[in-house]
Amino acid sequence: MNILIINHYAGSMEMGMEFRPYYLGQEWIKLGHKVSVIAGDYSHLRKKNPVVEKDFQKENIAGLTYYWVKTGTYEGNGAQRAITMFRFVGKLWMQAKMIAKHIKPDVVISSSTYPIDTYASQRIAKFSHARLIHEVHDMWPSTLTEVGGMPKWNPFVIAMQIGENSAYRHSDYVVSLPPYAKKYMMKHGLKEEKFCHITNGIVLGDWEHPEEIPEEHREALEKYREQGKFIVGYFGGHALSNALDILIDAAECLRDDKNIQFVLVGNGVEKEKLQEKAKKKQLENICFLPPVPKLSVPKLLDLFDCVYIGAMNSPLYRFGIAMNKIYDSMMGGKPLLYAVNAPNNYVKRYHCGVSVEPGDVKELIQGIKKLMSMSEQERNTLGRNGKNAVIEHFNYTVLAKKFESVMRGDIGE
Repeated sequence: MNILIINHYAGSMEMGMEFRPYYLGQEWIKLGHKVSVIAGDYSHLRKKNPVVEKDFQKENIAGLTYYWVKTGTYEGNGAQRAITMFRFVGKLWMQAKMIAKHIKPDVVISSSTYPIDTYASQRIAKFSHARLIHEVHDMWPSTLTEVGGMPKWNPFVIAMQIGENSAYRHSDYVVSLPPYAKKYMMKHGLKEEKFCHITNGIVLGDWEHPEEIPEEHREALEKYREQGKFIVGYFGGHALSNALDILIDAAECLRDDKNIQFVLVGNGVEKEKLQEKAKKKQLENICFLPPVPKLSVPKLLDLFDCVYIGAMNSPLYRFGIAMNKIYDSMMGGKPLLYAVNAPNNYVKRYHCGVSVEPGDVKELIQGIKKLMSMSEQERNTLGRNGKNAVIEHFNYTVLAKKFESVMRGDIGE
């Protein structure tokens, strides 16, 4: 098959997130398919953006053909970001016939965060006589209203809602990362038999030959280990949705326990505020470190004793979650300190950590102490349970084959 992925924020191993189109594309190439990706030239998720001089500039990345569209830059989630979305979709809509003629896709996958990419995807699929699959990463516009606080009558929200409804009505299939979104989607026009859940996961090859972590990280973490400290680690984005504020509160309550060290690795809009809060409280038991490359995550996890996975207590998570860091942490063989209110609780399902109520500092502290009180063998058992689950269910070789069956029309949850 000739597969076209449309994802505004698609990245690669070198550029950084978002990784899913790259990972799936790699697996589909191994299965004998040809894969093209159309993406915007700028994404806030990437650590490195491509230098693009003209629209649909072509680049080969590890066998995948990328076509870059100039969209302009933005900061935060304001009007400028919205402009880049409409610019990206508009250019694809205008050039749909050219794209169909040049790429000749058998399958078109609209795979952006926001749903209005469906309009361009529908048009390209029509000109190509291709199967159209809409892939849902985040529940827009629910994310905008339930997390972002935007009113439902906001023109931007209304535009996203119309786009979402159109995607559900006109796509041949919908692939949803959130596992419990089917009933919601059916209320917005999706036929039940068109729904399929395919989550995120890991690439086994990335864990066979991992890269070393930066010296700054190694020195800090090895020092804590030499001091016999129990390291509660976190890696990834520092945003409100990651519920890192509660870690600062827990660190404050545990400041007299010299056996615990909190280590936060990553970057994000809330990092400066979190650092300032820790500094104001004069907390010596919490350390902030820069992000590490994706391929260094296995080595980073080796130096943690447990991994904190948190999310704000929002009704949005009733659809379930598919955070990349969950699968990485499980693959790293570390027990999870899990503070998320979502129906797909892997900690409980696979017995791979301790689950606590999100936003509850006392429960979080109890969870930490519970993990500390375990023997190393008990913690290793929890970690091994998680790793075995990921290898069996959540690696991209398995996920790509499941997605391939959807592209062929042989769908099944």
